[in-house]
Amino acid sequence: MSTGWIDVHHHLIPAPYAKAIDAAGYGSVAGVERPDWSPEISLDLMDRHGIDVAITSVSAPGVHLGDDRQARELARSCNETSAQLVVDHPGRFGAFACLPLPDLDGALEEASYALDVLGADGLVLLSSHSDGSYLGNPRFDELLAELDRREATVFIHPAIPTIASSIPVEIPVFAMEFTFDTTRAAFNLAYTGALERFPNITWILSHAGGTVPYLVSRFSLLWLREPDLAERAPAGGTEYLARMYYDTALSANPHALSSLAELVGWDHVLFGSDFPFAPELATAVSIMSLDADERFDVATRHPFSLVCLRPRWAAGIDADVATMTLLDRLNDGGEVFLTHTTVDGAAVLRVAIGAP
Repeated sequence: MSTGWIDVHHHLIPAPYAKAIDAAGYGSVAGVERPDWSPEISLDLMDRHGIDVAITSVSAPGVHLGDDRQARELARSCNETSAQLVVDHPGRFGAFACLPLPDLDGALEEASYALDVLGADGLVLLSSHSDGSYLGNPRFDELLAELDRREATVFIHPAIPTIASSIPVEIPVFAMEFTFDTTRAAFNLAYTGALERFPNITWILSHAGGTVPYLVSRFSLLWLREPDLAERAPAGGTEYLARMYYDTALSANPHALSSLAELVGWDHVLFGSDFPFAPELATAVSIMSLDADERFDVATRHPFSLVCLRPRWAAGIDADVATMTLLDRLNDGGEVFLTHTTVDGAAVLRVAIGAP
């Protein structure tokens, strides 16, 4: 069994949050019964499958269940729990903090607290919100401007769209609408020009981008017929979406990965398990599939541009193996891109590897 995986799609379900969503009628989330969770359950799964680090996040329905005050309290509680996991289990956990959107003021306050006080590695934002709004809506520009200023990492997780209950199809939300909602958010970020205006945010899309890789060429036709779109987003749909990172949660199969590989390089593909909402069998099958895929090697399990931002994520990396893999890719004609930035006031070197 391979080791050294960094899981960027790993959920925590603290007891206060579980109680709140149960009370709001989410004992089943998107068609999946809410699973039990504890740090020990996650660690046991990680140890059985060679996952060194899990970056935790809250899943749908998120923390905003209709009341701003409750949402702020839940976000703070969940974020402090995830920060404590990092402290209690050094080198095993990271944290994507949640925000109480669509409450913009609450989201701005919690983002500052999570990043500055708790030291979160980034943020998890849902694709859409309880009021039906989507990422990319100009009303959230103030938040994106702040995240852009911070050069933050943002993990986009699908939401249960408000229209789901009106669609007369019995297929559970997780199996279909989740992927469409991720696509709506990603396309809307590009279409409204948000990805052009806020270029310093590192975006990660769940589930191989939903249907983004398959539909991106169709979406990009809009740039040929809408002159104002070409002005506000001059790089074009395909380019903006190719800059994003994509996780493999429930998508580590030849059909999804072949489509994704046509859009992005393998250094933009990240491992994700979706545990515990996805069962352990899904984690095992994903790792077996990726192990058998020669394109998904040691270097792409540990994207250097992300690992270098947060050194604790690299705790499980075999430095000699990673170095040799880097050299092999250089010998194959790959390129290394180096940029300098600052994180928490400290200078860091960001390294990315690109294929010719």
